[in-house]
Amino acid sequence: MEWNDLTEGAKAVLEQTRNMKNDHIQIVEFDIGYVEPKEEGDDTMPISIQEEDYESLKRYVNENEYGEAYHMAKNKGTVKIILLENHKIPDNLSEYPVFRQYKIEQESEEPETTEDPEA
Repeated sequence: MEWNDLTEGAKAVLEQTRNMKNDHIQIVEFDIGYVEPKEEGDDTMPISIQEEDYESLKRYVNENEYGEAYHMAKNKGTVKIILLENHKIPDNLSEYPVFRQYKIEQESEEPETTEDPEA
């Protein structure tokens, strides 16, 4: 499978497996169903990561033509992916930074408290 065969959401995730500033590997954590909020005045297409993007990633991880190896794990709707060096999972995964930009923000379940003006 080649880069051009990937969906746009899958490309967005894979591009983050290396930190752009220092080329260090990082874990990318994302939620299936994530849609980037559109900002005013921004004409770029917002990033969206849907089930089809996850399926595209899964296929790429197993069939890419570039000799790259990845480890990907899914728990419910959250997926973590890391580019492997030397085709093996590092012993110290907890030491790798996690890129979490593609996470769905959870609504706070605490009810809002309002002050009673008569109290």
